[in-house]
Amino acid sequence: MFTRFTTLRQIPRGVWVLGGVSMLMDVSSEMVHSLLPLFMATTLGASVVIIGLIEGLAEATALITKVFSGVLSDYLGRRKGLALLGYGLGALSKPLFAIASSAGLVFGARMIDRIGKGIRGAPRDALVADVTPPEIRGAAFGLRQSLDTVGAFMGPLLAVGLMLLWHNDFRAIFWVAVIPGVLAVALLFFGLQEPISPVKHKRRNPIRRENLTRLGRGYWWVVGLGAVFTLARFSEAFLVLRAQQMNIPLALIPLVMVAMNLLYAFSAYPFGKLADRMSHSNMLQTGLLVLIAADLVLAVSHHWTGLLLGVALWGIHMGMTQGLLAAMIANTAPPDLRGTAFGMFNLMSGVALLLASLGAGILWETWGAASTFYTGAIICVMSLLGMRIAEKIGVIH
Repeated sequence: MFTRFTTLRQIPRGVWVLGGVSMLMDVSSEMVHSLLPLFMATTLGASVVIIGLIEGLAEATALITKVFSGVLSDYLGRRKGLALLGYGLGALSKPLFAIASSAGLVFGARMIDRIGKGIRGAPRDALVADVTPPEIRGAAFGLRQSLDTVGAFMGPLLAVGLMLLWHNDFRAIFWVAVIPGVLAVALLFFGLQEPISPVKHKRRNPIRRENLTRLGRGYWWVVGLGAVFTLARFSEAFLVLRAQQMNIPLALIPLVMVAMNLLYAFSAYPFGKLADRMSHSNMLQTGLLVLIAADLVLAVSHHWTGLLLGVALWGIHMGMTQGLLAAMIANTAPPDLRGTAFGMFNLMSGVALLLASLGAGILWETWGAASTFYTGAIICVMSLLGMRIAEKIGVIH
């Protein structure tokens, strides 16, 4: 226990501030996102394919945008301003959900929100890497992810309470979501002092050919692994839709996201700290096995207890892998290219997420919900085989 708290004390103040900002914005975003699939399906009458397409395009846009903000943050040598712009767009998008009267307007609001997420993501992750010593980066990324995910389960929990209190008034809840978004921007503006850039040489275009070559084979393997992981783990909107199939009361369905993010939040830091002391490859492979179990449980379950087990396993998988992949990117990228490195990683993950969510929606509509989760499990098995090959040729350890 003493060692655990010693590590927490070593984590820089900036990581705690960035984690708090992420937590507040996730409260805001998840109050909306935990209800959005239901809002589109019930109030607006959108099909599962349309919901999957909107979710896939929105989340992919967020990830793809990160490549440009990451490159720009490396070029400028400054990251806080871009992070503020991204969080500001996230806060400004929330009123648009409240006034949306069609799937098209929801799509527009979702895109603004996710563009904001894309702009802030790579500079924020690069800031964490900039201020944290290499020997505790796994713990630092795990802590930031844990705080982020605390917001991700507090948001749906607030949504459930307000749905029960206000008799399923989606729009009123979307208005409340504006408040924590504004607080997140204020905390970042006043609470974080950006560190002096560790890079002393003259700034040049980070995406020049020689710079991309400097990223190295180990980095590109991590990028490939992250894309395949994303392909196997489509949008979490499908977890909400799965709950709807089981006749769970509408107001209680966001508890699915509460359960998932609760496990995610409490597992991210311990697994991040563990990643500083064990084989990254072994932990990633274990995470894939957990996701396979989650997919199989969700495919065969027809009762809320099975659903709860499946989403709990899904959350543990996220806790095991997401902070670890971020730490692996930080460790394999040169300091002056960290923003670009995180951006390229998220570009590939964004394309994979778009394909995964669209494909999941088509499978769901054509062959049923179970086929979507079985396909995810098959992709996980293929990912495990790819990791074994990477281990044999020595590019991951």
